[in-house]
Amino acid sequence: MIGNMALKKPRINAIEYMRGISMLGVIGIHVGSQYIINTNANIQLIAVFEIMTRFSVPIFFFISAFGLFYNLDINAKFDYSQFMKKRFKTVLVPYFVWSFFYTALYAVRYNDPSVLNPFHMVYLLFFGIASYQLYFMVILIWFYLFMPLWIYMVKHSSRKSFFLLLLAQIVFDYYSSFIMNPYGIINPLIKDLLVYRLNYWVVHYVFIFILGGFLAVHFEKFRAFMKERRKFIRMFFIASLAGLLGYYYYCIFAEGYTALEAINTAHQLSPAGMIYTIGAVIFLFSEFCNCRYPESVKSFFSLLGQHSYFAYLCHPIFISVLAAVMVKLNLVMTAVSSMIFYAAVVFLSIIAAVFCRCFSEKYCPYINFLTIGIYPKHK
Repeated sequence: MIGNMALKKPRINAIEYMRGISMLGVIGIHVGSQYIINTNANIQLIAVFEIMTRFSVPIFFFISAFGLFYNLDINAKFDYSQFMKKRFKTVLVPYFVWSFFYTALYAVRYNDPSVLNPFHMVYLLFFGIASYQLYFMVILIWFYLFMPLWIYMVKHSSRKSFFLLLLAQIVFDYYSSFIMNPYGIINPLIKDLLVYRLNYWVVHYVFIFILGGFLAVHFEKFRAFMKERRKFIRMFFIASLAGLLGYYYYCIFAEGYTALEAINTAHQLSPAGMIYTIGAVIFLFSEFCNCRYPESVKSFFSLLGQHSYFAYLCHPIFISVLAAVMVKLNLVMTAVSSMIFYAAVVFLSIIAAVFCRCFSEKYCPYINFLTIGIYPKHK
């Protein structure tokens, strides 16, 4: 035993499959942002792109916590320095590399070298705004920094504490999302710290992270629960999805919101969005653990999961390129073209991930390390 790592437990394929599904959802949200620009966009398709996928980012935090706690002995002394050293390799290095990459692309595309100013780079890195998907890595780094606190919370969790944590999470996220308004603040530093709070305030996702850690520590009991209560889990998922969709349509038809205003209201940090996230997490876990899929389906989900990290990091490149092509060809983002656009982004992102991994393993092992924080395994 090294540090507080327990004996290696059996691999859980459901986690890998869920990672792939979440990556598909994140790409859906970002493609939806392209489609919603069309003033005649179909609100049902927007719901698919922007509402049904809202579990995607929180589920990444759930998966990250599950992976951290699954092979962790929470009763042993925690080796913080060794833990952070490993996380530095897997997250911080790729985060810096991708941030510099996207900033350099911006500098070239808009002929604006000023964005490469060291002080500006520190600003971009702190808030995770070098590219719109990178904030996830900033929040993940903050989760790592406070790992001893999460271990304590998981270790002392109970039904009552989980209920209180969920209640506190709903109240805090509601206040942060719908009540707090920092735009009138004069001091620019304080204003930016609050305006970009969703990019680095780890507290927005504490509940789902602790849930992931708790279920990892008590996985055998969780597995039995999923097997025994599968029907209830499905019903809860459907009800939670109906609740979030109902909130979305209420915003449009009852409150007169535009589709953009509605998706910015019925998001993952709204009360309905949080309940939906919990329902989606448990449902996907249950289905992947209990369903018997053909090998071809398992291989597909495994492919998505294995390359989800790189695809998550690189997909904005293909969104930008394909959007530029559509503008050049004077094409409108219709419902059909948006679905083709989505499929193309997913395909190109996975192909890029596969190519990068294969190239790295054959020619340059450091590419994988710099882009996704892992060394390729040589045979």
